[in-house]
Amino acid sequence: MFMVGKTQSRKSEHVKICLAKQVESDSPAGFDDVSFLHNALPELDSSKIDLSCTMFGKDLKMPFIINAMTGGYPGAEAINKRLAEAAQEFKIALGLGSQRAMLENPSLAKTYKVRSVAPDVVLVGNLGVAQLKKYAPKKIKEMLFTIEADALAIHLNSLQECMQPEGDVDFEGCLKLIATACDEIPLPVIVKETGAGITREVAKNLQNAGVMAVDVSGLGGTSWSAVESHRNSGFKNFKEWGVPTAHCIAEVSKSVTIPIIASGGVRSGLHVAKSIALGASFGGASLPFLKAACSPKPGDALRSLLKEWQRDLKTAMFLTGSKNIEALKTAKIIISGKTNESLRVRGVRPEEFAQR
Repeated sequence: MFMVGKTQSRKSEHVKICLAKQVESDSPAGFDDVSFLHNALPELDSSKIDLSCTMFGKDLKMPFIINAMTGGYPGAEAINKRLAEAAQEFKIALGLGSQRAMLENPSLAKTYKVRSVAPDVVLVGNLGVAQLKKYAPKKIKEMLFTIEADALAIHLNSLQECMQPEGDVDFEGCLKLIATACDEIPLPVIVKETGAGITREVAKNLQNAGVMAVDVSGLGGTSWSAVESHRNSGFKNFKEWGVPTAHCIAEVSKSVTIPIIASGGVRSGLHVAKSIALGASFGGASLPFLKAACSPKPGDALRSLLKEWQRDLKTAMFLTGSKNIEALKTAKIIISGKTNESLRVRGVRPEEFAQR
Protein backbone atom coordinates (compact mmCIF):
# COMPACT_ATOMS: atom_id res chain seq x y z
CA MET A 1 0.00 0.00 0.00
CA PHE A 2 1.33 3.45 -0.80
CA MET A 3 0.57 6.90 0.47
CA VAL A 4 -1.50 9.13 -1.78
CA GLY A 5 1.00 11.66 -3.13
CA LYS A 6 0.37 15.29 -3.93
CA THR A 7 0.54 14.70 -7.69
CA GLN A 8 -1.87 11.76 -7.48
CA SER A 9 -4.33 13.76 -5.38
CA ARG A 10 -4.11 16.75 -7.73
CA LYS A 11 -4.86 14.59 -10.80
CA SER A 12 -7.99 13.27 -9.14
CA GLU A 13 -9.05 16.80 -8.19
CA HIS A 14 -8.58 18.04 -11.75
CA VAL A 15 -10.92 15.40 -13.20
CA LYS A 16 -13.58 16.04 -10.55
CA ILE A 17 -13.46 19.80 -11.20
CA CYS A 18 -13.64 19.36 -15.00
CA LEU A 19 -16.69 17.13 -14.64
CA ALA A 20 -18.53 19.25 -12.07
CA LYS A 21 -17.62 22.89 -12.74
CA GLN A 22 -17.78 25.36 -15.62
CA VAL A 23 -14.15 25.38 -16.70
CA GLU A 24 -14.37 26.40 -20.34
CA SER A 25 -13.14 29.79 -21.41
CA ASP A 26 -15.70 32.52 -22.04
CA SER A 27 -13.48 33.73 -24.90
CA PRO A 28 -14.16 31.99 -28.23
CA ALA A 29 -11.61 29.81 -29.99
CA GLY A 30 -12.26 31.78 -33.20
CA PHE A 31 -13.96 29.07 -35.26
CA ASP A 32 -17.09 31.22 -35.67
CA ASP A 33 -14.88 33.67 -37.60
CA VAL A 34 -13.99 30.95 -40.12
CA SER A 35 -16.45 30.11 -42.92
CA PHE A 36 -16.04 27.71 -45.81
CA LEU A 37 -16.93 28.87 -49.31
CA HIS A 38 -19.77 26.54 -50.25
CA ASN A 39 -19.21 24.47 -53.37
CA ALA A 40 -22.64 24.01 -54.94
CA LEU A 41 -21.26 21.53 -57.46
CA PRO A 42 -18.76 19.38 -55.54
CA GLU A 43 -18.51 16.66 -58.26
CA LEU A 44 -17.98 14.03 -55.57
CA ASP A 45 -19.63 10.86 -54.37
CA SER A 46 -19.80 11.34 -50.61
CA SER A 47 -19.35 7.62 -50.02
CA LYS A 48 -15.91 7.81 -51.68
CA ILE A 49 -14.55 10.66 -49.54
CA ASP A 50 -11.37 9.56 -47.79
CA LEU A 51 -10.83 10.79 -44.21
CA SER A 52 -7.69 8.73 -43.66
CA CYS A 53 -4.19 10.07 -42.94
CA THR A 54 -1.00 9.03 -41.19
CA MET A 55 0.60 10.11 -37.94
CA PHE A 56 4.22 9.14 -37.28
CA GLY A 57 3.97 6.35 -39.84
CA LYS A 58 0.76 4.83 -38.52
CA ASP A 59 -2.53 4.94 -40.40
CA LEU A 60 -5.51 6.80 -38.94
CA LYS A 61 -9.06 6.60 -40.24
CA MET A 62 -9.67 10.21 -39.25
CA PRO A 63 -7.26 13.11 -38.55
CA PHE A 64 -8.08 13.25 -34.87
CA ILE A 65 -6.50 12.67 -31.47
CA ILE A 66 -8.36 12.24 -28.20
CA ASN A 67 -6.09 14.55 -26.29
CA ALA A 68 -4.39 14.07 -22.93
CA MET A 69 -6.68 13.99 -19.92
CA THR A 70 -5.73 11.88 -16.97
CA GLY A 71 -3.63 9.19 -15.33
CA GLY A 72 -1.78 8.63 -12.08
CA TYR A 73 -4.59 7.81 -9.67
CA PRO A 74 -6.77 4.69 -9.33
CA GLY A 75 -9.86 6.06 -11.11
CA ALA A 76 -7.83 7.07 -14.16
CA GLU A 77 -7.22 3.49 -15.26
CA ALA A 78 -10.87 2.91 -16.17
CA ILE A 79 -11.18 6.28 -17.92
CA ASN A 80 -8.07 5.73 -20.03
CA LYS A 81 -9.15 2.23 -21.05
CA ARG A 82 -12.56 3.50 -22.15
CA LEU A 83 -10.91 6.21 -24.23
CA ALA A 84 -8.44 3.70 -25.64
CA GLU A 85 -11.21 1.30 -26.66
CA ALA A 86 -12.94 4.14 -28.53
CA ALA A 87 -9.68 5.17 -30.20
CA GLN A 88 -9.08 1.57 -31.28
CA GLU A 89 -12.60 1.21 -32.70
CA PHE A 90 -12.33 4.40 -34.77
CA LYS A 91 -8.60 4.02 -35.42
CA ILE A 92 -7.62 7.48 -34.22
CA ALA A 93 -4.80 8.67 -31.95
CA LEU A 94 -4.89 8.86 -28.15
CA GLY A 95 -2.93 11.07 -25.79
CA LEU A 96 -2.43 10.08 -22.17
CA GLY A 97 -2.36 12.45 -19.21
CA SER A 98 0.85 13.61 -17.57
CA GLN A 99 2.98 10.67 -16.48
CA ARG A 100 4.69 12.60 -13.70
CA ALA A 101 2.73 10.58 -11.13
CA MET A 102 4.04 7.37 -12.69
CA LEU A 103 7.64 8.58 -12.44
CA GLU A 104 7.11 9.51 -8.80
CA ASN A 105 5.36 6.24 -8.03
CA PRO A 106 5.96 3.38 -10.52
CA SER A 107 3.01 1.41 -9.12
CA LEU A 108 0.74 3.91 -10.89
CA ALA A 109 2.01 2.81 -14.32
CA LYS A 110 -1.04 0.58 -14.72
CA THR A 111 -3.29 3.65 -14.95
CA TYR A 112 -1.57 4.53 -18.25
CA LYS A 113 -1.28 1.02 -19.73
CA VAL A 114 -3.91 0.70 -22.45
CA ARG A 115 -2.16 -1.32 -25.17
CA SER A 116 -4.16 -4.41 -24.23
CA VAL A 117 -7.32 -2.72 -25.53
CA ALA A 118 -5.75 -0.46 -28.14
CA PRO A 119 -3.02 -2.39 -29.96
CA ASP A 120 -3.15 -0.34 -33.16
CA VAL A 121 -3.64 3.28 -32.08
CA VAL A 122 -1.03 6.02 -32.11
CA LEU A 123 -0.42 6.28 -28.37
CA VAL A 124 1.17 9.47 -27.08
CA GLY A 125 2.86 9.63 -23.69
CA ASN A 126 2.98 12.89 -21.77
CA LEU A 127 5.25 14.85 -19.45
CA GLY A 128 5.44 18.49 -18.39
CA VAL A 129 8.38 20.53 -19.57
CA ALA A 130 9.33 21.28 -15.96
CA GLN A 131 9.89 17.55 -15.37
CA LEU A 132 12.64 17.51 -17.99
CA LYS A 133 14.81 19.21 -15.37
CA LYS A 134 14.23 16.44 -12.86
CA TYR A 135 14.27 13.28 -14.96
CA ALA A 136 17.04 12.19 -17.32
CA PRO A 137 16.17 11.15 -20.89
CA LYS A 138 16.97 7.52 -19.97
CA LYS A 139 14.28 7.57 -17.27
CA ILE A 140 11.77 9.16 -19.65
CA LYS A 141 12.57 6.51 -22.29
CA GLU A 142 11.85 3.78 -19.76
CA MET A 143 8.57 5.50 -18.89
CA LEU A 144 7.52 5.57 -22.55
CA PHE A 145 8.59 2.00 -23.28
CA THR A 146 6.66 0.78 -20.24
CA ILE A 147 3.38 1.97 -21.77
CA GLU A 148 4.46 1.11 -25.35
CA ALA A 149 4.06 4.72 -26.54
CA ASP A 150 4.55 5.82 -30.13
CA ALA A 151 5.48 9.41 -29.25
CA LEU A 152 6.02 11.80 -26.36
CA ALA A 153 4.06 15.00 -25.81
CA ILE A 154 5.86 17.58 -23.71
CA HIS A 155 3.29 19.98 -22.36
CA LEU A 156 3.84 23.68 -21.74
CA ASN A 157 1.66 24.88 -18.87
CA SER A 158 3.25 28.07 -17.58
CA LEU A 159 -0.16 29.68 -16.97
CA GLN A 160 -1.41 26.69 -15.01
CA GLU A 161 1.78 26.55 -12.95
CA CYS A 162 1.31 30.22 -12.03
CA MET A 163 -2.17 29.40 -10.73
CA GLN A 164 -1.13 26.44 -8.61
CA PRO A 165 -0.07 27.02 -4.98
CA GLU A 166 2.51 24.27 -5.55
CA GLY A 167 3.33 25.35 -9.12
CA ASP A 168 6.79 25.30 -10.68
CA VAL A 169 7.40 28.66 -12.35
CA ASP A 170 11.05 28.17 -13.26
CA PHE A 171 10.99 27.69 -17.04
CA GLU A 172 14.56 28.85 -17.59
CA GLY A 173 16.47 26.66 -20.02
CA CYS A 174 13.43 24.64 -21.10
CA LEU A 175 14.04 25.00 -24.85
CA LYS A 176 17.47 23.43 -24.47
CA LEU A 177 15.96 20.58 -22.45
CA ILE A 178 13.39 20.01 -25.19
CA ALA A 179 16.18 19.88 -27.78
CA THR A 180 18.04 17.31 -25.65
CA ALA A 181 14.89 15.22 -25.36
CA CYS A 182 14.47 15.31 -29.14
CA ASP A 183 18.06 14.13 -29.56
CA GLU A 184 18.06 11.38 -26.95
CA ILE A 185 14.54 9.95 -26.90
CA PRO A 186 14.07 7.58 -29.87
CA LEU A 187 10.43 8.55 -30.43
CA PRO A 188 8.83 11.58 -32.09
CA VAL A 189 8.42 14.52 -29.72
CA ILE A 190 5.32 16.70 -29.79
CA VAL A 191 5.17 19.92 -27.83
CA LYS A 192 1.72 21.05 -26.76
CA GLU A 193 0.33 24.03 -24.93
CA THR A 194 -2.48 23.56 -22.41
CA GLY A 195 -5.00 26.21 -23.39
CA ALA A 196 -3.07 29.45 -23.86
CA GLY A 197 -1.76 28.93 -27.39
CA ILE A 198 1.50 28.68 -29.32
CA THR A 199 2.64 31.57 -31.52
CA ARG A 200 4.89 31.43 -34.58
CA GLU A 201 7.98 32.50 -32.64
CA VAL A 202 7.63 29.63 -30.19
CA ALA A 203 6.73 27.18 -32.96
CA LYS A 204 9.83 28.14 -34.97
CA ASN A 205 12.06 27.62 -31.93
CA LEU A 206 10.48 24.22 -31.30
CA GLN A 207 10.91 23.12 -34.90
CA ASN A 208 14.56 24.19 -34.79
CA ALA A 209 14.97 22.18 -31.57
CA GLY A 210 13.89 19.02 -33.36
CA VAL A 211 10.23 18.79 -32.34
CA MET A 212 8.20 16.70 -34.82
CA ALA A 213 4.78 18.35 -34.26
CA VAL A 214 3.18 21.15 -32.24
CA ASP A 215 -0.24 21.15 -30.62
CA VAL A 216 -1.22 24.82 -30.46
CA SER A 217 -3.91 24.24 -27.77
CA GLY A 218 -5.16 27.81 -27.85
CA LEU A 219 -7.61 29.87 -25.86
CA GLY A 220 -11.24 28.89 -26.27
CA GLY A 221 -11.53 25.47 -24.65
CA THR A 222 -10.81 24.23 -21.14
CA SER A 223 -9.22 26.99 -19.11
CA TRP A 224 -6.69 25.55 -16.70
CA SER A 225 -6.66 28.91 -15.02
CA ALA A 226 -10.36 28.34 -14.28
CA VAL A 227 -9.69 24.78 -13.12
CA GLU A 228 -6.98 25.91 -10.75
CA SER A 229 -9.10 28.79 -9.45
CA HIS A 230 -11.35 26.15 -7.89
CA ARG A 231 -8.31 24.90 -5.98
CA ASN A 232 -6.74 28.30 -5.34
CA SER A 233 -9.30 31.09 -5.08
CA GLY A 234 -6.58 33.72 -4.94
CA PHE A 235 -6.22 33.74 -8.74
CA LYS A 236 -9.30 34.79 -10.69
CA ASN A 237 -8.09 37.25 -13.32
CA PHE A 238 -6.42 35.00 -15.89
CA LYS A 239 -9.27 32.79 -17.13
CA GLU A 240 -9.21 34.49 -20.54
CA TRP A 241 -5.42 34.65 -20.92
CA GLY A 242 -4.03 33.34 -24.18
CA VAL A 243 -4.19 33.39 -27.98
CA PRO A 244 -7.37 31.94 -29.57
CA THR A 245 -6.94 28.61 -31.32
CA ALA A 246 -8.01 29.66 -34.84
CA HIS A 247 -5.46 32.49 -34.79
CA CYS A 248 -2.72 30.14 -33.57
CA ILE A 249 -3.31 27.61 -36.35
CA ALA A 250 -3.31 30.19 -39.15
CA GLU A 251 -0.25 32.02 -37.80
CA VAL A 252 1.84 28.95 -37.04
CA SER A 253 0.96 27.24 -40.34
CA LYS A 254 2.61 30.11 -42.22
CA SER A 255 5.83 29.73 -40.24
CA VAL A 256 6.69 26.04 -39.78
CA THR A 257 6.73 22.88 -41.86
CA ILE A 258 6.06 20.34 -39.10
CA PRO A 259 2.50 19.07 -38.52
CA ILE A 260 0.14 21.12 -36.39
CA ILE A 261 -2.40 19.61 -34.03
CA ALA A 262 -5.36 21.92 -33.42
CA SER A 263 -6.90 21.86 -29.96
CA GLY A 264 -8.44 24.34 -27.58
CA GLY A 265 -12.19 24.72 -28.10
CA VAL A 266 -12.40 22.13 -30.89
CA ARG A 267 -15.93 20.89 -30.27
CA SER A 268 -17.12 19.24 -33.48
CA GLY A 269 -16.07 17.59 -36.70
CA LEU A 270 -16.78 20.90 -38.42
CA HIS A 271 -14.22 22.55 -36.14
CA VAL A 272 -11.74 19.84 -37.15
CA ALA A 273 -12.45 20.62 -40.82
CA LYS A 274 -11.94 24.36 -40.23
CA SER A 275 -8.71 23.63 -38.36
CA ILE A 276 -7.33 21.63 -41.29
CA ALA A 277 -8.32 24.35 -43.76
CA LEU A 278 -6.49 26.86 -41.54
CA GLY A 279 -3.33 24.77 -41.71
CA ALA A 280 -3.54 22.00 -39.13
CA SER A 281 -2.94 18.33 -39.91
CA PHE A 282 -5.02 16.96 -37.03
CA GLY A 283 -7.71 18.08 -34.63
CA GLY A 284 -7.81 17.22 -30.95
CA ALA A 285 -10.12 17.57 -27.98
CA SER A 286 -10.32 16.47 -24.36
CA LEU A 287 -13.25 17.73 -22.30
CA PRO A 288 -16.15 16.38 -24.42
CA PHE A 289 -14.52 12.95 -24.41
CA LEU A 290 -13.78 13.02 -20.70
CA LYS A 291 -17.44 13.71 -20.03
CA ALA A 292 -18.50 10.92 -22.38
CA ALA A 293 -16.03 8.49 -20.79
CA CYS A 294 -17.46 9.25 -17.35
CA SER A 295 -21.11 9.01 -18.38
CA PRO A 296 -23.43 6.13 -17.32
CA LYS A 297 -22.90 4.33 -20.65
CA PRO A 298 -19.38 5.44 -21.66
CA GLY A 299 -18.95 3.07 -24.60
CA ASP A 300 -22.18 4.20 -26.24
CA ALA A 301 -21.50 7.86 -25.46
CA LEU A 302 -17.99 7.82 -26.92
CA ARG A 303 -19.12 5.89 -29.99
CA SER A 304 -21.99 8.31 -30.62
CA LEU A 305 -19.74 11.33 -30.19
CA LEU A 306 -17.07 10.06 -32.56
CA LYS A 307 -19.63 9.05 -35.18
CA GLU A 308 -21.08 12.57 -35.04
CA TRP A 309 -17.65 14.17 -35.42
CA GLN A 310 -16.78 11.81 -38.26
CA ARG A 311 -20.07 12.61 -40.04
CA ASP A 312 -19.63 16.37 -39.68
CA LEU A 313 -16.05 16.27 -40.95
CA LYS A 314 -17.10 14.23 -43.96
CA THR A 315 -20.05 16.54 -44.67
CA ALA A 316 -17.78 19.61 -44.61
CA MET A 317 -15.44 17.86 -47.04
CA PHE A 318 -18.32 17.01 -49.38
CA LEU A 319 -19.67 20.58 -49.34
CA THR A 320 -16.24 21.99 -50.19
CA GLY A 321 -15.48 19.45 -52.90
CA SER A 322 -12.64 17.93 -50.88
CA LYS A 323 -12.15 14.28 -51.79
CA ASN A 324 -9.49 13.71 -49.12
CA ILE A 325 -7.67 15.45 -46.28
CA GLU A 326 -5.00 16.88 -48.59
CA ALA A 327 -7.73 18.55 -50.65
CA LEU A 328 -9.38 19.91 -47.50
CA LYS A 329 -6.11 21.66 -46.64
CA THR A 330 -6.63 23.89 -49.68
CA ALA A 331 -10.39 24.44 -49.34
CA LYS A 332 -11.30 28.12 -49.58
CA ILE A 333 -12.24 29.81 -46.32
CA ILE A 334 -13.17 33.35 -45.33
CA ILE A 335 -11.70 34.61 -42.07
CA SER A 336 -13.63 37.49 -40.53
CA GLY A 337 -14.11 39.28 -37.22
CA LYS A 338 -11.52 39.41 -34.47
CA THR A 339 -9.52 36.57 -36.01
CA ASN A 340 -9.14 38.55 -39.22
CA GLU A 341 -8.06 41.62 -37.25
CA SER A 342 -5.58 39.80 -35.03
CA LEU A 343 -3.97 37.98 -37.96
CA ARG A 344 -3.49 41.26 -39.83
CA VAL A 345 -1.81 42.79 -36.81
CA ARG A 346 0.61 39.86 -36.89
CA GLY A 347 1.30 40.26 -40.62
CA VAL A 348 -0.80 37.34 -41.86
CA ARG A 349 -3.09 38.10 -44.85
CA PRO A 350 -6.45 36.37 -44.24
CA GLU A 351 -7.54 36.91 -47.87
CA GLU A 352 -4.92 34.37 -48.99
CA PHE A 353 -7.07 31.61 -47.47
CA ALA A 354 -10.03 32.65 -49.62
CA GLN A 355 -8.10 33.08 -52.87
CA ARG A 356 -5.90 29.98 -52.94
